[in-house]
Amino acid sequence: MSAAVVAERLRESDAVSRVREALGDPAGVWVVGGAVRDAALGREVADLDLAIAGDPEAAAGAIARAGDGHAFELSEEFATWRAAAADGSWQVDVAVLRGGSVEADLASRDFTIGAVAVPLATGGPLDPHGGLTDLERRLLRAVGPGSFADDPLRLLRAARLAAELGLEVEDGTLEAARGLASRAAEPAGERQLAELRLLVEGPDPLRGLALMEELGITAAVLPELDSLRGVEQNPNHHLDVYGHTLAVLERTLELEGDPGRFAGDRGPEVAELLAEPLADGFSRGGALRLGALLHDVGKPATRTERDGFVGFMGHDREGARIIAGTCERLRTSRRLSRHLQGLALHHLRLGFMVRERPLPPRRVYEYLQSTQPVEVDVTLLTVADRLAARGIGPVASDEMIEAHLALAREMVAAGLDWRRDGPPAPLLRGDELAAELGIEPGPRLGELLAELEAASYAGEVGNREEALEHARRIARL
Repeated sequence: MSAAVVAERLRESDAVSRVREALGDPAGVWVVGGAVRDAALGREVADLDLAIAGDPEAAAGAIARAGDGHAFELSEEFATWRAAAADGSWQVDVAVLRGGSVEADLASRDFTIGAVAVPLATGGPLDPHGGLTDLERRLLRAVGPGSFADDPLRLLRAARLAAELGLEVEDGTLEAARGLASRAAEPAGERQLAELRLLVEGPDPLRGLALMEELGITAAVLPELDSLRGVEQNPNHHLDVYGHTLAVLERTLELEGDPGRFAGDRGPEVAELLAEPLADGFSRGGALRLGALLHDVGKPATRTERDGFVGFMGHDREGARIIAGTCERLRTSRRLSRHLQGLALHHLRLGFMVRERPLPPRRVYEYLQSTQPVEVDVTLLTVADRLAARGIGPVASDEMIEAHLALAREMVAAGLDWRRDGPPAPLLRGDELAAELGIEPGPRLGELLAELEAASYAGEVGNREEALEHARRIARL
């Protein structure tokens, strides 16, 4: 795509039209970064980055007012403001030109494909570093030799962008990244998390992880994942823990792409669940991908070998503990941390229940009650985990895999119903039960109420009188 066509396509976008309506066509306002890149790739231009010679606060305010949105400061240090729609449908970031000129601003950017500027008013792109040519060549190249030293987050961004856009990392850029790979852990945790989210939720997270390894940054950014290399497993597995983890992620992606294959006619509901926002910008599907990467991080610390048998007793609990530390380092929200810990903590439960089929309702209740709020998510993880274990041991047999998938399909359906309807409505209030049985509020009363909920779910009691009689009978035991 020629430079003139890129500029024309960019100015025809709704995003630029919105800004021009608010600001007019002033000199000294440039569209930069991802929007120019997307226009050159023929992709839809949604959000914008503007570099201006004037006041970013005033510009962001004008854009927000014109679009019935709101404006707020993103960074006092870098004089950056954001105008955003109330419904989140668009956003425009406005920053002061770095270095006092557009040329200096572009020279300070990370990669050539993002160091292209198009004037908001008229004229073609300014491309002093050959970014448009690099896009045509499908090449990711650093703007200058100090790019990674200036901001080590660019090490992780290189892997993310190359995977997202299908680019090869230029040899000089690759060498420079490897030389500074240990500094990839220096940026603030939340900045690393934001890039990891885009990589994990991107179109090709497996390639993103391979690029992290190629750049040499995995050990710095995700040491928990890197520690899985070379950890051999028992005959149920054909790969070491690291290879198995990548295979679980691959199976998770397959599950996302065709949930009906694993969930039957509940597939559309699974797809809706995975699309739900969760926390820190992650969807539930994105969190499941990240959970797949972290679910076995407790194995290195718990590996034992005796008489030729390899075991990982307690790796679920150890994994949850390690993940809590990971999330603290990356400064995740409490909700995301608990979600990921839950995936690791409960990912073995369903496998132990396969030989109990058909499950009585109480066992289904126990599983759902114990694993909530990740009851469906962790069941999906067990499917990916089981499909990724293709060794010669008994658990990896076709018969056991099919049994696991059948049970998982049943539990996904039960979990979806549980999420929709919640646990059974109480047939008796706590104060009513205490008065009827003549007991004081306390742990025993809580145990009886929990038992009534389980009995109600299992269909053992259906009304107040039956619940009261059941409670009396249990209280006498």
